[in-house]
This record gives sequence, structure tokens and C-alpha cells, in this order.
Amino acid sequence: MNSIIKIYKYLTQTMDAPTNFGAYHIACIVAVILLSLICAALLRNKSDRAINKFTVSLWALLVVLEVYKQLIYGFDLVGASLNWDYAWYAFPFQFCSSPLYILPIIAFTKKEKVRDACIAYMMSFSFFAGLAVFCYPNDVFTSTIGINLQTMIHHGSQILFGIVFAARYREKMNMKFFLRGVSVFVVMSAVAMILNHYVYQIFLTVGIDETFNMFYISPYFDCTLPVLSVVYDKVSYPVFLVIYLLGFVVAARIAFCILGKITSVEEKSSYEIEKNAMYAK
Repeated sequence: MNSIIKIYKYLTQTMDAPTNFGAYHIACIVAVILLSLICAALLRNKSDRAINKFTVSLWALLVVLEVYKQLIYGFDLVGASLNWDYAWYAFPFQFCSSPLYILPIIAFTKKEKVRDACIAYMMSFSFFAGLAVFCYPNDVFTSTIGINLQTMIHHGSQILFGIVFAARYREKMNMKFFLRGVSVFVVMSAVAMILNHYVYQIFLTVGIDETFNMFYISPYFDCTLPVLSVVYDKVSYPVFLVIYLLGFVVAARIAFCILGKITSVEEKSSYEIEKNAMYAK
């Protein structure tokens, strides 16, 4: 047991909680931008097989880090003993957790339409979510070093995947492709709503008093997302849900269009470089 406690203490070493646009936050932003551009340049013309290998490799890292996060949120050190007291609000089926379930589908499915829908989701909804957290991390930062690393790697990967997929599948970036991503968002939101209802009913039955609010769309707990928290307090739940869903679709569409503009500029630049090189010969 002493060895386990030592490991736990090592994994929960502390630091001053980073601040928005402080040194740690800015360093993470720079690292994600550089890695995204490098990976996009290296993979933009690779085969689907190469993309799948890249996807699985990074997904495996995200899973390991998520398991670490869940263990940290599950155990409490009380005196000389570790107690399991799981924080249900951290259950890994939030909007930003969705890549954990979407990425293996991209890597392993043989159905092209399903794969395209999941890629479109990563290039729009997931990309937007990663950007939102990087622009306004706020409460994702804690005093635990490992959690701060995990959250920045996880959300940074959402940006990275969005840029890499956009570079590789740039010819598919149209409205039809985006709408396939919307279908994935609808399915994931529906699953979250089902979980919110039935888990809450189970909690009532067994006497658990915990917050369980997947995708922050539970009718039983307040939405704490920026802006949407205000909406939640002002309107009825059905109206809030419609605003939530439509709002994310609009935000994802904007993110998708931003990626489209970036890839079109990059494509034009590559073409000019190749043309100039040809004339130089």
C-alpha cells in the first residue's frame, strides 16, 4: 500500500494553477500550432492507411491520459489510505471527450460514409471545442501538474486532428461533408441525453448526490458553459436545448469554414511553389 500511495503522490504533484494567457498557456498554444502545421505538412498527401496509423497512435495516448485523469478524480488520499470516491461530473462522455469514441471509428471502420462523417465531425465540432478551450481555458486548469498536461494535450489534439484532417481531405470540404459531421453530433448529443436521464434516475434510486451532466444538456443540473449558462437560466429547457444544438452547429460550421480557408490558401501556396519550381527548371 505504501508503494501505491507513493505512486499516487508522484502522479498528483502540484503547481500554481496556470492562468489564462500566462506562460504555460501561451507555451501550449505555440506548441499546438507548430505541431499541427508540421503534422499537416507531413500527412497532407499520405494514404488513408498512414492517416489511420497516425490516428490510432495519438488516440492511444489520449486514452492513457484519460485513464490517468479518471484515476486521479476517483481516488482521494485521506491520511495514510486511498479512498475511492468517484467524481461523476468527470465521467468521460463530455463534448470534448467525444474524440475518444470517434477516432477509433475513423481508424477501423470499413464504411466510407461513416468514416467521412466522423472525420467531418473532428474537422468541425471537435475542432471548435478544442479552439474554445484554448481561447478560454479558465476552469480546465488546476493545481495538479498531470491534469494540466492532460487537458492541454487532449484539447490540443482536437485542434491538431482538425488541421491534419482538413489538409489531407481538403477536396471534401463542402456543405454535404459538413452535414455528415452534424449527423454524428446529433447522435452523440442523443446518447448524452439518454445517459443524463437514466443515470440520474439510478442516482435517485441508490441515493447518490452527484452531478452528472453529459454535454451539459441535462434537465436536472444547471449548464455551466460560458454564455449557455446564462441562456439556461433565462429560458425553458426545451428552448435551451434548441439554442444549444443550433448554436453548436453554427459554431462548428464557422470552424469548418475557417479550416476550409486555411487549406485553400495552403493549397494555392503549394501550387505556386510547384509552378515556380517548374519554371526554374
